[in-house]
Amino acid sequence: MALETWLIKVRKTIAHRFDTVRASTVARGNPATIKKSNVGVLAFEISGLMSKLLHLWQFLSDKNMIRIRNESICLEGVRKIVSNDDAFLLGLACAEIVENLRMVAKSLSRISKRCEDSHLRSFDRFFNEFANTGRDPYNWVLSLKDMESKIKKMDQYVTTTALLHRQMDELSVLENSLKKASNSNSQFKDSDISSIKEQKIIELRQKFLWQKQEVKYLKERSLWCRSFDTVTSLLARSIFTTLARIKLVFGINHGYPNSLPRSLSASATVYPSENHNTCNFVSGPLVNPPKVSDHEFFESNTKVLKPPSSTLGAAALALHYANLIIVMEKMIRSPQLVGVDARDDLYSMLPNSVRSSLRSRLKGVGFSASDPGLAGEWKDALQKILGWLSPLAHNMIKWQSERSFEQQNLIPKTNVLLLQTLYFANQDKTEAAITELLVGLNYIWRFEREMNAKALFECTNFNNFLNLKRSSN
Repeated sequence: MALETWLIKVRKTIAHRFDTVRASTVARGNPATIKKSNVGVLAFEISGLMSKLLHLWQFLSDKNMIRIRNESICLEGVRKIVSNDDAFLLGLACAEIVENLRMVAKSLSRISKRCEDSHLRSFDRFFNEFANTGRDPYNWVLSLKDMESKIKKMDQYVTTTALLHRQMDELSVLENSLKKASNSNSQFKDSDISSIKEQKIIELRQKFLWQKQEVKYLKERSLWCRSFDTVTSLLARSIFTTLARIKLVFGINHGYPNSLPRSLSASATVYPSENHNTCNFVSGPLVNPPKVSDHEFFESNTKVLKPPSSTLGAAALALHYANLIIVMEKMIRSPQLVGVDARDDLYSMLPNSVRSSLRSRLKGVGFSASDPGLAGEWKDALQKILGWLSPLAHNMIKWQSERSFEQQNLIPKTNVLLLQTLYFANQDKTEAAITELLVGLNYIWRFEREMNAKALFECTNFNNFLNLKRSSN
């Protein structure tokens, strides 16, 4: 009997070990049985990356390419104080778009390290290789049809994940309300009051449970429950395709693969192609940029975005001058409302170079400003200067505020490029325009004050005359 019991135990032990070994062997032989980790709370960061990528792809649309070619680089202010070289301006636009994509890829590279797939973990290496040489060993560049499908999927993920964020906030509010109601109810001894509180607690608990189910449902539909491999694969392919699109639109050649079968840029309208069989001329480049040697694609773009020493960007004055121009614009619109204190504050904003230029311009100018014809000419001249200078100043503020906003939300709101701002503006030319505005503002400000003083004086004399006439009667 004892021997039989011992044999049964041995058989069970051997069978258990055999099942364990077989299960582990099957798991190793079938990678699909390995449970991949989900992104969880990183869904919100990944959603932000998708938003930026969606914005970049939309920015490269036909409509925007026409706008860049025919409007952005043709702004009067850009031509006057930035550059009138089309190739240089389009190079700036290309470099900024590439830099924005590089930042998205950099963030994805960090996330990709959590992937199970070794190829996805090496995304940064493959991306740099594709940028430099055009090699795409795993065919991550998508066709236009597939890319459009991925765009729709990412858009759905972004929308659902944003809704999840709002619902989770609401769940947190309900949870706190439920805790407060439960704690306060224990303090009441009156049975009637206590029963009312209990009813409210029951209602809150029911709302909390419903909200919890809604959050669970949205987690399953959103990025929250997607694996790192799934989201990295989706983003990696989209990033590769976006870079391929940039190279095609701007005519950058690095062994670009034949992966985009349809015309993808507005430059087909601007520069019709003669060779429709070559991928680089499916839609024709916007510009013939300088050749970039291998292994320095991103480095060359970074150099392009470095402002020359003669610009406001190099002097770190672009944002300050933008604010200065906007303040002057408001004063020029309503010079009669400008007080002495506001005038002094404006002067305190001026850098030494502008103050020196302003003093030299105002030397020999009389204190009288009573010529209405000259005042009218100054107003016209100031409006003309502001007509081309003010848009660059406002664009500078928009560009800067958008970057500050993106640090928290990663969702850009405008299509303003650096070339449309004061960042690459020539410092001497900008300061000359600002000085001209100050000289004109000085004259019309004094003219308005003299006219107001004259009107007040005449009104006072008229009142005195009426008073004398009444007293004589």
